[in-house]
Amino acid sequence: MEERLERGLHIVATPIGNLRDLSPRAADALRRADRILVEDTRVTAKLLAHIGAKVPMMRYDDHSSEAERDAILARLDDEAIALVSDAGTPLISDPGYKLVRAARAAGHAVHTIPGPSAAIAALTLAGLPTDRFLFLGFLPAKAKARSEALAEIAGVRASLILYESGPRLGDTLAALHEQLGNRDGAVTREISKLHEECVTGTLNELAARYADLQPKGEIVVVVGPPAVPEAATDEQLDAALGEALTRLSASRAAAEVAEKLSLPRKRAYARALELTK
Repeated sequence: MEERLERGLHIVATPIGNLRDLSPRAADALRRADRILVEDTRVTAKLLAHIGAKVPMMRYDDHSSEAERDAILARLDDEAIALVSDAGTPLISDPGYKLVRAARAAGHAVHTIPGPSAAIAALTLAGLPTDRFLFLGFLPAKAKARSEALAEIAGVRASLILYESGPRLGDTLAALHEQLGNRDGAVTREISKLHEECVTGTLNELAARYADLQPKGEIVVVVGPPAVPEAATDEQLDAALGEALTRLSASRAAAEVAEKLSLPRKRAYARALELTK
């Protein structure tokens, strides 16, 4: 008889496309779980059929009530419950963090079985800097809210990753170009599936390409970080300080110019003192 899975909540990453991407450990956990929390029973049923598992499923999503969450927590005393999303790693633009937090607060064991994530997979395909990145999930649908969200992160020196749908893709790329400038970007689609695609170019080029095109499938957009500004010359520093010193003290002028020219404040202040002698 197969050994029972350890009691507690098991966060299980599932394939984002190709079912063969399910790890052996994830498949084993799903087969041995007492029940599986799913977003859509029809989607997860296909995965369970693929691995030959017959396990009771229970719906759990962003609309699940607190009472439903409490009922799940009560089961964790005696059951091993797996949490999956329709595709990829649970909790990444998917429901689940409230359940994990509540399970931990109640003293239940929480385990994670890592695996596919569309955000990370898209980053590896894009050919953009990977040393720092920021995941944005889905941007707001309304133009004003979307513009405000982008303004908040415009200066972040990191690659940006966001999810999008086909009908909204053109508008989103146009907004990215308008708010962030003509950075390098990539539009990835149907990762790990038969029609996997990664289109790269500047945001201007991508916005033009998808202005009247609504591609199908799961879409991830990756945007490169802002360009590093060229270091200001001594002449530029002197000109900026000369103007600022007509209005401000040396320390305040140095602070203003250092921020404006992206220079060390110490350099700007030392030069400001020289100019005031």
